[in-house]
Amino acid sequence: MRLNSKIIFHIMGLLLLCNGGFMLLAALVSGIYSDGATLGIALAAITSMFGGTFAMFYTRDHKKEVKRKEGYIIVTFGWIVMSVSGMLPYLFSNAIPSVTNAFFETISGYTTTGASILDDIESLPEGLLFWRSLTHWIGGMGIIVLAIAILPLLGIGGMQLFAAEAPGPSADKLHPRITDTAKRLWYIYLGYTLAETVLLKLAGMSFFDAINHSLATLSTGGFSTKNLSLAYWNDQPLIQYIIILFMFLAGTNFVMSYFAFKGKIQRIIKDEELKFYTGFILSFTIIAALVIFFKADVVINDYHPKVLGDAESAFRHALFQVVAVVTTTGFVTADFTSWTPFLTVFFFGLMFLGGSAGSTAGGIKVMRHILIIKNGLLEFKRTLHTSAVIPVRYNGKTVKEHIVYNIIAFFVLYMLLFIIGALGLGAMGMDFVTAIGGAASSLGNVGPAFGTLNPVSNFNGLPDIGKWWCGFLMLAGRLELFTVLILFSPYFWKKI
Repeated sequence: MRLNSKIIFHIMGLLLLCNGGFMLLAALVSGIYSDGATLGIALAAITSMFGGTFAMFYTRDHKKEVKRKEGYIIVTFGWIVMSVSGMLPYLFSNAIPSVTNAFFETISGYTTTGASILDDIESLPEGLLFWRSLTHWIGGMGIIVLAIAILPLLGIGGMQLFAAEAPGPSADKLHPRITDTAKRLWYIYLGYTLAETVLLKLAGMSFFDAINHSLATLSTGGFSTKNLSLAYWNDQPLIQYIIILFMFLAGTNFVMSYFAFKGKIQRIIKDEELKFYTGFILSFTIIAALVIFFKADVVINDYHPKVLGDAESAFRHALFQVVAVVTTTGFVTADFTSWTPFLTVFFFGLMFLGGSAGSTAGGIKVMRHILIIKNGLLEFKRTLHTSAVIPVRYNGKTVKEHIVYNIIAFFVLYMLLFIIGALGLGAMGMDFVTAIGGAASSLGNVGPAFGTLNPVSNFNGLPDIGKWWCGFLMLAGRLELFTVLILFSPYFWKKI
């Protein structure tokens, strides 16, 4: 099977063109605030748009068909091309002069990880702060299309499970109805973003902070405009509760939001993943809140009041951090790694949970955990009744065996890559806690980690090779492992 290289380059050109268009929006914001970065951002936009236009013009006679092999390449290299293009505003404005640091900040944005190398976020020009948040929003928007419309067709990590429920295609080739799927889901995504912006403004945030945090919340990214992240507003609980609500929505399958707006409430009520997702968050919040209430203080400074014995504060901080870590958003209201050893291990475990499939959240995803647990429990029955056919059921339907195998394979690969990722950071001189925390956070697209990468620190202390390594883990985790790892298989590049 010959590779349709022209369609690949044509789509790369289209992505560059779109990226450049978004940069112009950031340049406009920069101009409004007269922050001194307008020229650098505008130059980056022109460079990206010129490259995109050239690529699209050169491949204008491409064959309009994308098969699986091209799909894998487009998805992986699309994110890389966007990240290389997206770091130009930082470089051209000299805000982040290092290529390594600029690329890390950018790929952390597009993969909606939210890990940063910036020591003083608030010193960054407004245009670049907006661009930084916008990389999250663009990445999250792309993830929705991937999860709902593209990955099920490529057979990635059991994503086929909800392909039939999604308002999109079901054929083996990428179908024109993906356009309709994308439009419907982007309208919901955009609508949530605007709604959160309005609510945050009404709750007391400045408009600039409100729009930036909305862009970061709906994408489950976690970049903030403040050095203290959401701890800056610890004395304004309403702002934090609004963020919690939209983090929760962003961590749900966006198809559920689509059903809600269509009035298909029964489909939502019966959805197993949503039940478990909600149940997990409530259960984990109660556990964390009780420990905080009786045992822990939030780090004390002007923005971190005591919460020991304060029921509302204990509940709010627990709920906020549980939702932020489960949905892999990564916003913080305090250094949760200082709350007691139990909660440190507790939040480390939550990094492997992830939000719902079909959401902008990273991680393993709740759906996979449900099916792995169900299949494990059914093994007891299969052991006793060796001749019986006992299938795994999900949402009342039998799950095909190959999907179960696919999900088990995903889980094994995920854990192997986590171990390899931690070993890599350990080989670079990171201590044990930092190594496993950095690997789990990068692979799960969480953001804050442990050790020297804790929530009140950043990733700037990593050596350059460590930043590139974490960037690879972010990309692999964001694109469901198989999409990236299959490109390293010699078989993939053989002509069939």
